[in-house]
Amino acid sequence: MMKRVLLAGAAVCAACVTISRAAEQAPFRAGAAKSNITPPLGEPIIGGFHPFPAAHVHDELWAKCLVLESGTSRVALVVCDLLGLARGLSDEARRLVQQETGLPASHVLVSATHTHSACSALGGRYNLSAELNPYQQFVARRVADAVRCAVNNLEPAKIGWTTAEVPQHVFCRRWFLKPGTMPANPFGNTNDLVKMNPARASKDLVRPAGPTDPQVAILGVQSREGRPLALFANYSLHYVGGVRGADISADYYGMFDARMRELLGAERQSPQFLAIMSNGTSGNINNIDFSRPGERVEPYARMREVAHDVAAAVHAAYQTITWHERVPLAAAFEEIELAFRHPTTEQLERAKGVLAKLGPDAKPKTLEEIYAARTLEVQGQPARARFPLQALRIGEVGITTLPNEVFSETGLELKARNPFKPAFTVSLAHGYFGYLPTPEQHALGGYETWLGTSRLEVEASVKMVDRLLGMLERLRTLP
Repeated sequence: MMKRVLLAGAAVCAACVTISRAAEQAPFRAGAAKSNITPPLGEPIIGGFHPFPAAHVHDELWAKCLVLESGTSRVALVVCDLLGLARGLSDEARRLVQQETGLPASHVLVSATHTHSACSALGGRYNLSAELNPYQQFVARRVADAVRCAVNNLEPAKIGWTTAEVPQHVFCRRWFLKPGTMPANPFGNTNDLVKMNPARASKDLVRPAGPTDPQVAILGVQSREGRPLALFANYSLHYVGGVRGADISADYYGMFDARMRELLGAERQSPQFLAIMSNGTSGNINNIDFSRPGERVEPYARMREVAHDVAAAVHAAYQTITWHERVPLAAAFEEIELAFRHPTTEQLERAKGVLAKLGPDAKPKTLEEIYAARTLEVQGQPARARFPLQALRIGEVGITTLPNEVFSETGLELKARNPFKPAFTVSLAHGYFGYLPTPEQHALGGYETWLGTSRLEVEASVKMVDRLLGMLERLRTLP
């Protein structure tokens, strides 16, 4: 029997939590699968301010899925090798999953890794429309296919969880500078108190503007006989980069998968073993130590170094896992209503003046021009909208999701206050709505807080955290 609990509250569109009464007695099953989502060459690679056509596939892009089943309850965890994905793409993929497998859409997590070497599945990037372009339709179809194949691969299994620490590859990329050294921002002032990606080893550096989260949260599944089936991990690192030219690549996320397969001796398994790395809270975090001079490295070398170091730490922690043959599964999916930010009259007039200087067919090139165009775009946003949040319980693991590039402070708070341990916070899930600084980081300014980069109200992170903690508490207290 299934118990369905309707979750109601302010700004909740619809929420349904499902948990199996028989979870403690029923056999646990798991299955994993992946679908290729590599786009055709010539499609634009995004990640910078000026997209360019893909010229080569260094490694394929995948939608990787882990399905877990306990009694009559199932959840699916899907991570796509994409910079981000539109809300409509997630909605369509989950609709297909529910239609074709019976797995409730609320129980399907769909997120992106944030590789900067992929083509766009964002459409209008911040688009609230459900209309999908051909590549988005293709990705939604392939996400559903990955879930269906993972369901086909379900077998009796056991599950466990642990954490590892990999501090050497995460650095805050926002820095305080000495007074009088802050360059002007695209809005024509020097009001920012911090700068993203400052000059390395500069005498003007004072200190990083925030903490890092070095923890890797790990969820592993094995067959009853001990054969590794899949691994779902979460690390708060933006991405690594360092590709060759116009290559398509899954970044370190793909290399981590391959290295874990080697370390666990699972290269020739069928069904294939998958090590799925999700993006944690890395909106203000990257792989660069700005206190030290830079060094020239070969393409993909730094990516491989990070992947292998993270895999080594995960592999060591994997040996300590306590395995369980029965666990409860539960999921909650809600929408929270939040305000969009809009420009002031002065910002709007300045943006119009900047763009008026461009030729009739000229496209914005400089930061000033790009953010002038974004200012006009932001002006067209609605006053408020609803944004998806999800919480999942897998045994004693608590997973929360947000549709943004989330700051490490928010992730650390969610980990500290999550009633389940270990706690996963998956960013870039079920949509893309810009950076999500904390109110304190908003006050410091900088790229991640600029109008056009950060779209939601200043208090958005606080409201989202409160809502997610409420969802987790309801999952905790279910019978």
